[in-house]
Amino acid sequence: MINTAPDLIDSLNDTIALRDLAPVTFDDLTHLVGQGARVMIRRAFKLREVPIDDTEVERLLGHFLDHYLAHMPGKSEAYEGLDACFDRLEEAGMRLAVCTNKLEQLALPLLDRMQLSARFVAITCGDTFAVRKPDARHLLGTIERAGGDPVRSILIGDSVNDIMAAKNAGIGSVGVTFGYSDVPIADLQPTRIISHFRELTPDLVDAVIAENAG
Repeated sequence: MINTAPDLIDSLNDTIALRDLAPVTFDDLTHLVGQGARVMIRRAFKLREVPIDDTEVERLLGHFLDHYLAHMPGKSEAYEGLDACFDRLEEAGMRLAVCTNKLEQLALPLLDRMQLSARFVAITCGDTFAVRKPDARHLLGTIERAGGDPVRSILIGDSVNDIMAAKNAGIGSVGVTFGYSDVPIADLQPTRIISHFRELTPDLVDAVIAENAG
């Protein structure tokens, strides 16, 4: 939904600068994100071929979170067409929910400050349950909180964790070509693929549900 890359890069570079590491770039980002801030820090150190232990990861994580929260929403922007897409789906009687691996302390304020929270009947994060994507229970727990039915639900996402969570839950998926995936989204084999939110229509949702049920 939201292009947070500029702020993730800024916060990560501010963090790794504490160890005098060269800054990362947008081209590095897809290889760094998707598994949480701790993993992102570890991958940045690996990219720069500098060792790091668990104690320092935790210390740097605190700095990263403080910087990210202090500057939120910063340069982050909703992807083009998001609001109009939500309007279409809501007018068709569809309920929207968020299932993200981001920590609650990062995801919830971001959605609030971008005035998106009211769009969703449920929001779950990487620390809401004891498990997170690609574990099916994260997605199924989100659907339950939203009062939904897995048979009538789909997932829209941009990463291997998203698409695998849908597959593990037996739910159809729509992969987006924009976002942070270190492999082409087609390689993950979602049910359907879109390249712009204008393509996400009630008819497409129904088609994904029907195809998955068939």
